[in-house]
Amino acid sequence: MKHLLIVFCLFLNLASSCQSDNGGENKEEASGQEKVTYTVSNEVFTNPERGFMHTWQVNSEGTAITAASLANLKKENVSLILRLYYLEKFKTTALSQAQLDLIKTDFTRLRESGLKCVLRFAYTDAQDGTDASVAVISGHLDQLKPILEENKDVIAFVQAGFVSAWGEWYYTTNQLTTPANKKLILDKLLEAFPKEIKIQVRTPKIKQDFVATTTAIDATVGYGNTNTARLGFHNDCFMASVDDYGTYVNVTAEKTYVSNEALFVPTGGETCPPTNVPVASCSIAEKEMTLLKWTYLNLDYYGPVLQEWRNNNCFTDFERKLGYRLALASSSINKEVGLNGTLEFNAVINNSGFAPVYNPKNTYLILRSANGTVYKKKLNFDVRKVVPRVAFDIKESVSLSEIPAGSYELLLKIEDASSKLSDRPDYSIRLANTGLWETPTGFNKLSQTVIIK
Repeated sequence: MKHLLIVFCLFLNLASSCQSDNGGENKEEASGQEKVTYTVSNEVFTNPERGFMHTWQVNSEGTAITAASLANLKKENVSLILRLYYLEKFKTTALSQAQLDLIKTDFTRLRESGLKCVLRFAYTDAQDGTDASVAVISGHLDQLKPILEENKDVIAFVQAGFVSAWGEWYYTTNQLTTPANKKLILDKLLEAFPKEIKIQVRTPKIKQDFVATTTAIDATVGYGNTNTARLGFHNDCFMASVDDYGTYVNVTAEKTYVSNEALFVPTGGETCPPTNVPVASCSIAEKEMTLLKWTYLNLDYYGPVLQEWRNNNCFTDFERKLGYRLALASSSINKEVGLNGTLEFNAVINNSGFAPVYNPKNTYLILRSANGTVYKKKLNFDVRKVVPRVAFDIKESVSLSEIPAGSYELLLKIEDASSKLSDRPDYSIRLANTGLWETPTGFNKLSQTVIIK
């Protein structure tokens, strides 16, 4: 069939743009260059650190996550859980070894299963419950620090937690929400968690007070790991009232602030029972998640809001759009390169998701020979800069030194920055194109071949 297609194309003198049968790409050749254009996929699939997630809470010294329960998440295209640890037994004492072992076991099982967590700690799940003192919180973070460092690879983001009911920084019995204590706790959180991990606070005002400005960060700060660059936002009453149950003070100004910050720091959370507003419609939810660049949302609360979206056929669309959704538009290469020469690789990539990628990744151009030998060439490309609804041009001069002469298939791999996870396909980013993804390798095929002479 393929041969008939080629003959037909030649007959019409359209060989340079004829549709191929390898995933719907188009190839054009001119002046030693080959350009491929790609078909965007509408499929719902899993990608790291984004999407709908489940909330799994556990009381002090409780039961660890099971491998079976984590395996079941993949059937739902879930790559994240919110792991909420209640420390109700330790409001005045150090954490026990049993508690520390529980947390270690959970991290190990997350890694084995190919998932990550959004992490939170709290001392009570009751509005009138008691929490711990600043001193106790500080001591607990000192105990947790080596575990967090060892397992930072499977922590997508952290919610500040520790303070008040549910760790939501509102009700407190230890004056933890005074300006002085909020600063002490945030300073300790930023010191205890590895610098690679971003920490979400409950309201924009918490961050604004901490950094002493209402001006949003820009790219000069946002792609770094200073304390200012590490603070993002979680909203646990999303679209539930005019001010989202007190999430905002000056609603318009603070939403604009979060929208600008969210080019660099993660936003996410859960919905709430609506008060004085209707259940968020598909169009309202789409508008809000686009504005605020939502990267994840709780599947377990609030049920009637999620059901509204299912009933009106936008839930599946949100499955696609929460977080990033990257797709190649085109790529072009010089088809032949001299031995130890340089390959000029150009591509256009789009992000149709609500949010960018927030954690650094390593991107490689893969050259694979007919016998399966793989050569990896690291690109300068920073995937975090592929922001929603703006086409991003990749322009790279790739040295092919130490690669033998021959014909090589080209592929793209966007892998986790952690050496513990870099070879794990579950932690590599799948592009939303038809026919490009290789599940066993975590590579995205470019439908390009280069000959080294």
